[in-house]
Amino acid sequence: MRHAGTQEIETPRLLLRRLMPSDAPMMYANWANDPEVTRWLRWTPHKDVAETQELLSAWALLYPNEDYYQWAIVEKATGQVFGSISIFTSSSVEPERDPWPGFDHSNGVWEAGYCIGRAWWGKGCTTEALNALVEYWFKNTDSHWLACSHAVENPASGKVMMKAGFVYDHEAVYHKFDGTAIPCKCYALTREHYESLYSPNK
Repeated sequence: MRHAGTQEIETPRLLLRRLMPSDAPMMYANWANDPEVTRWLRWTPHKDVAETQELLSAWALLYPNEDYYQWAIVEKATGQVFGSISIFTSSSVEPERDPWPGFDHSNGVWEAGYCIGRAWWGKGCTTEALNALVEYWFKNTDSHWLACSHAVENPASGKVMMKAGFVYDHEAVYHKFDGTAIPCKCYALTREHYESLYSPNK
């Protein structure tokens, strides 16, 4: 599979760029310390800025890898780093427990994920970022599809996915890092569907 790594992406209101250790104070203040933001995510709120900085320092070491995708979401008007968006992979699933029948996952299942600070909820920022990420993925890799999922109890996230072209496929149970089970709805966006949505003739 051809990869492109984390390159800068710009939209009308947003700049998507690599997260740096120096972003720790804004990341901690704007979303990483907030239990409402992390409620349906796999990780728990950070205890202090030092924890955030330690995480960002670890991520910084991964950016040279072409198959590592992790962006800060920056509001261009203010320079505020208010969220993150990424594409990550799980290993190929076993055929007898294949949750994605009909999809090629010989290179793993690549899934988009995101979170933003509460002060930016309801403003269309997540949709804008996800649309940009989808375009980046299909223009810069040769992947045939991209997955996305949200907690069943967080339907607002599902609306964001559908606005970006993702189609509901099945339900599954994901687990937080502490083992807590989270029932989820899983979506997929194929290259064919993406091209039909964003064709210049549409």
